[in-house]
Amino acid sequence: MEMTKRLRQLMNAPGPILAPGIYDCISAKVVERAGYDAAFVSGAAVTASVLGYPDVGLQTMPEILAQVRNMARAVEIPLIVDIDTGYGNALNMMRAIREFEAAGAAGVFFEDQGFPKRCGHFEGKKLITDQEMCVKVRAACEARRSPDFLIIARTDARAVEGLDRAIERAQLYVEAGADAIFVEALLSEAEMRKAAAAIKAPLQANMSEGGGKTPIVHYDKLYEIGFKIISYSGLLQRTAVKGMQNALGVLRKEGSAESLYPDHLCSLVDRSALLGLEKFYKLEERLYGPLLDSEKSWRGQLDVQEKQAGANDKLPF
Repeated sequence: MEMTKRLRQLMNAPGPILAPGIYDCISAKVVERAGYDAAFVSGAAVTASVLGYPDVGLQTMPEILAQVRNMARAVEIPLIVDIDTGYGNALNMMRAIREFEAAGAAGVFFEDQGFPKRCGHFEGKKLITDQEMCVKVRAACEARRSPDFLIIARTDARAVEGLDRAIERAQLYVEAGADAIFVEALLSEAEMRKAAAAIKAPLQANMSEGGGKTPIVHYDKLYEIGFKIISYSGLLQRTAVKGMQNALGVLRKEGSAESLYPDHLCSLVDRSALLGLEKFYKLEERLYGPLLDSEKSWRGQLDVQEKQAGANDKLPF
């Protein structure tokens, strides 16, 4: 099934769409293997991973697009992509929509910040006018090839113009054609409820543990309030950063990292299974005949994990 259609089905089905943030193919595969129905490509996390920069608008479309293309190839769950401001005006937006849709994204969100944009939880944001954002929303809707491709409009007006103005902007973006709305950096559950009651469109909430402005709320409660898409943009990357720091500390202190296994370190077999190594072995055998293999037990473990993951016979590329 096309991922755009799959995402639309999820939007129309009951219950929240939980979308952990991803930034490379391994994080995408981990989310898929864990059984989540969708993933959220975090612009901040990709920027950190690819460029080593904070989320202050230095990333360009080709850098994000290349990661999205690889991730969309690597998994079979819908990807919702953060495309920042659309990388320019409405014309740039239209090109971005065509490029990300062709790369395999199932939907995107973009914000009403000026340039350079920055993380919605950082200080010093500047906004474009609501009229300009509406032009960009209409341009995005016109540019998509599939009507199922999801257009999410984000407003950062809460921090700049206040909650009432953020809601007003959101309503204008719905009228311009946005499929869903993301009001960034709401400050309380009361604000969440007020926004959900006023905005007549599906809503996205982003949970940012450990320093975000928005309070952390259980996804079931968020859905009850009125939020359909719930993203966890930095969860996996910041967990990985902490894990790497801890592992290096253990190595320095103990002289090896052996004590990390198996609770804090996956095995070589586990990583190879996640990446589909057994599929490549089988493909080589089909093309060239039986391979010399003295590691039968190791391959057996790969095969068992593949079956447990419900692997199919599709080519692994």
